[in-house]
Amino acid sequence: MGLFTVVVEPLRQLSNKSTGLACVAGALSFIAFAIILNVLSQLLFKNPSEPPVVFHWVPFFGSTITYGIDPYNFFFSCREKYGDVFTFILLGKKTTVCLGVKGNDFILNGKHKDLNAEEIYSPLTTPVFGKEVVYDCPNAKLMEQKKFVKFGLTSYALKSYVPLIVKEVEDFIARSPIFSGSKGSFNVPGVMAEVTIYTASRSLQGKEVRSKFDSSFADLYHDLDMGFSPINFMLPWAPLPHNRKRDYAQKKMAQTYMEIIKERRARGSQRDADDMIWNLMSSVYKNGTPVPDAEVAHMMIALLMAGQHSSSSTAAWVLLRLATRPDIMEELYEEQKSVLGADLPPFTYDSLQRLTLNAQVVRETLRIHAPIHSIMRKVTTPMPVEGTPYTIPTSHVLLAAPGVTSKTEAHFPEPDFWEPHRWDEGSPLHGTNKEIDDDEKVDYGYGLVSKGAGSPYLPFGAGRHRCIGEAFAYVQLGTVTATMVREFKLRNPDGKKGVVGTDYSSLFSRPLNPAVVQWKRREKREKA
Repeated sequence: MGLFTVVVEPLRQLSNKSTGLACVAGALSFIAFAIILNVLSQLLFKNPSEPPVVFHWVPFFGSTITYGIDPYNFFFSCREKYGDVFTFILLGKKTTVCLGVKGNDFILNGKHKDLNAEEIYSPLTTPVFGKEVVYDCPNAKLMEQKKFVKFGLTSYALKSYVPLIVKEVEDFIARSPIFSGSKGSFNVPGVMAEVTIYTASRSLQGKEVRSKFDSSFADLYHDLDMGFSPINFMLPWAPLPHNRKRDYAQKKMAQTYMEIIKERRARGSQRDADDMIWNLMSSVYKNGTPVPDAEVAHMMIALLMAGQHSSSSTAAWVLLRLATRPDIMEELYEEQKSVLGADLPPFTYDSLQRLTLNAQVVRETLRIHAPIHSIMRKVTTPMPVEGTPYTIPTSHVLLAAPGVTSKTEAHFPEPDFWEPHRWDEGSPLHGTNKEIDDDEKVDYGYGLVSKGAGSPYLPFGAGRHRCIGEAFAYVQLGTVTATMVREFKLRNPDGKKGVVGTDYSSLFSRPLNPAVVQWKRREKREKA
């Protein structure tokens, strides 16, 4: 045994080590061979009937990392090399990008028989929203569901929301220790995430839902929100910890909505508010079937989750931009005094419509900071690209990036400069946001909407899947902005210039966190 230990054992260890090194060497050789083969295939085998493929070294991963770090930088860089139409590899999937207003129109107004959104987004959204709604149902049914929501956002309902939103903002400021005293600082993304969810839940969702956000409902929302993690694009059903929390939160949140619906039906009371729950409870499909309570609950979750990300992100960007431009913030305050009166009366829906610069601040922020940078569709029928020799095969995914046109010099001079006055009456851009509404109308099943994607400004998309919450978003963002302007003066911390970068790590782009600004409360006598 002694001889074995002294002589044989070191030889065995050396052999094991050699075997391990051989395995590593073999793996590295395989990777190197795969990379060489991938590069050669790109250089030697080009299909002239398909768009050029963005050069990449590593197969499967392709341009995933470059795209994920900064999509817009990636899009503009590729446009310089390959033109408006090109293909890149996104986690093994050939993804064809079509830029410009023509590219937007080609994808966003594509016929449902040629491409669809369900195959792209359903694996991600269904575990979060629930069954039989949005992308977990036939497109015709989705169009009816969109009709129910759109018709619930009447001008009367929107008018009733304004005082509710104002009160939520004012109450938050009054009770938050962040805003105690006459001046201080706060982390904008965190604060605006709270403010927007309180305002949306009280107005659009109803008083019962709003009351839940002071307790465990907020925790459920957070766990459900983790269902939008980037990894879930590939592994939505994986037994990961955040997915287990997501599934539990979805069931509990759906149960909460179901209890609210059940209580309302049990009371037998007439509709006493203009919230969306009442609207959906009374909605009926074309075949005569009332919307099941479970679907009402799931649609309410979808409205809460989808709207919250875009609104909180945009509201945060508005304040961050205003902190860099105290001159614009004071203009907004003076606009309120000159248009509404020196006594600064309570906001109403009609009075907010008269605050032109306030609306332009929201519009300009959406131009630069569109909440969704990429809109994807699965190709189901080969699609020729007009004006090119290319035909997009069914093995590809199409990607539209309307934010690229809104950042293009040809459409918006000095596109990276945040300037609300670029929309002033008399400027070349005045009315640009109305081009969509003035275009050809079409009914996809939820009422007449503009078909056009010819405008370079499309923060809410276009075509069949155009965002139906656009009207509410403008009301919410405009009201929150005007209320914050009335309460505070904002500025960047001393020595800081510009705004923070953008976090593209999830489906929705947002400001990098933290993003702190300084605030100073306006003197009460200034309101006199």
